[in-house]
Amino acid sequence: MKFGETFKEYLHGEKEHSSLFDLNKCSHVDYKRLKKLLKICRHHCREFNNGDFQVEEEEEDRQINTSICRYQSCQWCDRMFFSEIMKEASDIVGCFSSRVRHLVQLHCTTGMQRFLLHLFQCFKNDQQALVMEGRMLIEYVIMNAVALRKILKKYDKVHNSASGMNFKSKLQAEHLEISQSPWLIELMAFCMNFSESNHLICYELCIPFSCDLNVLDPEPVLRLVLPNYANLEYSLTCAVCLHTVFHPYALSCGHLFCKSCACSAGSVLIFEGVNSASPKMKCPVCREDGVFSNAVRMAELDLLLKRR
Repeated sequence: MKFGETFKEYLHGEKEHSSLFDLNKCSHVDYKRLKKLLKICRHHCREFNNGDFQVEEEEEDRQINTSICRYQSCQWCDRMFFSEIMKEASDIVGCFSSRVRHLVQLHCTTGMQRFLLHLFQCFKNDQQALVMEGRMLIEYVIMNAVALRKILKKYDKVHNSASGMNFKSKLQAEHLEISQSPWLIELMAFCMNFSESNHLICYELCIPFSCDLNVLDPEPVLRLVLPNYANLEYSLTCAVCLHTVFHPYALSCGHLFCKSCACSAGSVLIFEGVNSASPKMKCPVCREDGVFSNAVRMAELDLLLKRR
């Protein structure tokens, strides 16, 4: 089955589960619409005074225009195509992080806050429902990440360029690449915390996946395995002390550190917290500044490593 059909089947199945998890309100890569934009670009549209575009009907002109579109910069595509993807990627990351944050709060909060959260959720969520929602969110990440990768490859194929892959690098630089989000690591740890082993396998979704953690490796790695697509690996070694992360924090650039190492890199005391570091302080790995204020405490990952 082609990916377009798989993605269509996934969206249809998501609507069926909308009454339980309400994921249909989350943004998606509009794979079908983006493919149509590429088809228009293959025939190279002309812009009229009213701002509309019309496909050339004459065969000779169409061949000439297609050649121009394939081998030169296409400003129409750059404006329409990449702006669409940028907006969708931003919406996807925002929706995903908010949903995972909510799951982590339900599972890891303590004291009165935990009691109140469970009081409000006790009539509609149980442990099995939380696990299922976590797995559906992993599927949400997988489907949109694969759709994004494939549509950018199609863009490069149509234009005979590397603009699509360069744009993917731009998404990573702006922290809009969902597969690089620290919330995905938290979600994987969340699902594995409900399992008694270091392996989690899920076959009942559109794209089967498995999560794997081997803490006995010299450099422990958390893996997300997607058969026939890709394997994502996340190193759990702190780049400062070179040990497995302890009380892990993820900076907004995505790099993981121990809490004490992150505080040291941000020139703040541990009791002050990672987020109190100056905006001028830089990540020890990528040297990006302003990454401490939105650092994420990796509560589920911390719990997973302690149990293993």
